[in-house]
Amino acid sequence: MIRTAWLSLSLALAFTGSALANPVSRDPAKLPAGDYELDSRHASLTMKVAHMGGFSKFTMRFDKITGAFAYDPSKLAATRLTLSIDPKSIHTGLPSFDQELAGPTYFDTAKHPAITFVTTAVDPGTDGHGTVTGDLSFNGVTKPVTLDTTFNGFGPGLLGAGTRLGFSGTGSIKRSEFGFTKVSNYASDVVDLQFEVEFTKH
Repeated sequence: MIRTAWLSLSLALAFTGSALANPVSRDPAKLPAGDYELDSRHASLTMKVAHMGGFSKFTMRFDKITGAFAYDPSKLAATRLTLSIDPKSIHTGLPSFDQELAGPTYFDTAKHPAITFVTTAVDPGTDGHGTVTGDLSFNGVTKPVTLDTTFNGFGPGLLGAGTRLGFSGTGSIKRSEFGFTKVSNYASDVVDLQFEVEFTKH
């Protein structure tokens, strides 16, 4: 069993070695045009809320995210990205609290089954550091949000198939603006956002 596993790993490394050796390009103007889909296995969105004035930042993660965008390098700023997050996939490490957050007291997922973000403007910035502005719809409220982004580059996908690219980003929102005012004595109004995403084109 162990020998078979090592053989499989060796073969995988042999096939992917050439792809991994290729340099990742960080020039978005060179990214191939086409339709890109989010690789949900390599995507995460976390929220951090300061607890009781800042003793720590309570961290929550959404495990189910989908998204896509169409890309034209001649119209980079016009790129429109759509992300959809399943609020029932909230993960705090505390199963009973996850259920409470997904229930009617907080996210009310039966009434609001998706959190969405649709870009309205893209500023590629310089050296891969730019901003993305879009409409965030959360708890039945839609507000504009600007995220600081880093383009991590693009290159060949697994086994050299297709094109893969990645972004990282940060931002913040005020939860009260989206109707979340409970436990304000124990949790900050400002919520820090951090995301990591990869997209693929086949």
